[in-house]
Amino acid sequence: MASNAERALRAVPDLEEVDAPSDLALSFHDVVSDDGTRLRAWSNDVDGPTVLLCNGLGTSAYAWPALLRADCGVRVLSWNHRGVGGSERPADSARVGMDAFVEDALAVLDHAGVESAVVAGWSIGVNTAFELAVLHPHRVRGLFAVAGVPGGTFASMGAPLMLPRLLRRPLALGLTSLLHRTGGLLTPVTTRLPVGRRAAQALTHTGFMLPTPDLEPVGRTVREFLTTPVDWYMHLARIAAQHPRVPLGGSPSRPPSSPVTSTCSPPRRTCGRPRPGSRRRRTPC
Repeated sequence: MASNAERALRAVPDLEEVDAPSDLALSFHDVVSDDGTRLRAWSNDVDGPTVLLCNGLGTSAYAWPALLRADCGVRVLSWNHRGVGGSERPADSARVGMDAFVEDALAVLDHAGVESAVVAGWSIGVNTAFELAVLHPHRVRGLFAVAGVPGGTFASMGAPLMLPRLLRRPLALGLTSLLHRTGGLLTPVTTRLPVGRRAAQALTHTGFMLPTPDLEPVGRTVREFLTTPVDWYMHLARIAAQHPRVPLGGSPSRPPSSPVTSTCSPPRRTCGRPRPGSRRRRTPC
């Protein structure tokens, strides 16, 4: 067991609650994963069916303003990734792969006393959601995949930019490795970048997010994202991206998956063939 001093060294400043708007349906609590890593989990505490949200890598609750409304109609459970937003870095820094993320998801469900739930995944969270469904199908009532692929993430990056398929993974790995090595120099800059209305408005026209008239959630989301040290974020990305594509065609050792809905995913980034007994529906963007 880690001492209090060791835990303090591994902890990340919990910046999310310092100036959190009081009108948001949002509460935070601690959850301990299987390997003893303390996670900062969150919920909107809304009455309704439970949805486990596997968030985009390094992102926070504030990326989902519609789910932080008291009238959103669904109870959302989620957590901040290891070393992000108040969650500890694991004692073993290599424990940030998809197996650890699945353990974290189970810890959040168990802490809330939820036996099974619909699981939503965004970006790298799609990997977590699908792997959870494959390894623990009795805990997953359905899957909702948003702007991500179930494995092989780096091989799909660059597709919207029309990069040749063979170049996507090498380029993504090279850039991630470079930023990991130089992160110690970049972090003092990125954590101090001002993100006001003009910056938020510019970001909504970059293609990374859609234009919106309400810029406050954009600014808050980006400010929270930039609190993560660049080298640690790239460490998470490098290891999480090693997760291979989840086979959805069915096999004797892997049971059929839950119903799947995917959204905002171009044809080249589809999930593959549905498993027997599963359903896949694409929703309009």
